[in-house]
Amino acid sequence: MTVSDHLAAKQLALEARLSGLGRVLIAYSGGVDSAFLAWIAYHSLGRGALALIADSPSLARSQLADAIAFAGEYQIPLEVINTAELNRPEYTRNDASRCFHCKDELFSVMEDFRRARGFDCIAYGVNLDDEGDFRPGHLAAEQHRVVAPLRDAGLNKADIREIARAAGLRIWNKPASACLSSRIEYGRPVTRETLAVVEQGEDSLRKLGFRQFRVRHHGEIVRIEIARDELRLALTSQMAAEFTRIFKALGFKFVTLDLEGFRSGSLNVLLPSAVLTRERKTGS
Repeated sequence: MTVSDHLAAKQLALEARLSGLGRVLIAYSGGVDSAFLAWIAYHSLGRGALALIADSPSLARSQLADAIAFAGEYQIPLEVINTAELNRPEYTRNDASRCFHCKDELFSVMEDFRRARGFDCIAYGVNLDDEGDFRPGHLAAEQHRVVAPLRDAGLNKADIREIARAAGLRIWNKPASACLSSRIEYGRPVTRETLAVVEQGEDSLRKLGFRQFRVRHHGEIVRIEIARDELRLALTSQMAAEFTRIFKALGFKFVTLDLEGFRSGSLNVLLPSAVLTRERKTGS
């Protein structure tokens, strides 16, 4: 399958950008953007590209396993590193800057790896669609001088999915994913135990056949978000009983289904606009 001339030109621009970077480390999570970037970097640079995935409690085991499997399917060079964001009080306090401190930890570890192994730069999978969103982690990337080849080539999320689909990559329509910490309401400390509860809840939803969802942790209350095109499957008395059984067993006192459905970053609506503005500027 081929892509349009417009997308083909963007792909060529991406390959040219990568070819000019030297030996590149890819910040890899297994999501659509980073998986596509790792694949095309290997396609462009061969052994001059190496994907690094950070193993930590905030990465679901199912996501880690799938990311490793995808790299293996395409012989993409991959190494697993360990990050220690849970040792950072500024991360575990879980305020609006949490993502900044997570990425600061990741890129600090990757920078040490880069120097030790003689790589020229670090790249990550931000695209044009990420520009207007509230993502403090991008500030950490800027401070660590991490490059963004997908954005530089003018690619948005739809472009990436379409090129990946044309290339036959199975991740082309993979649901959006984010770290488990993003499910915990701001101000509630991030702990291994809370992350485990969220992960178990999402594993259970996956086993029930749902594809795009989030388990939002609000202390005694769990707020389940299901994609709108799947929501009708959740709105039955039988499924309500199943949700109740699963999440009360995980320790929640109240089990709720969000009728607005799944949407990325829904916890950000609880943040004052002044905080959103400040975090975009400083990451503090």
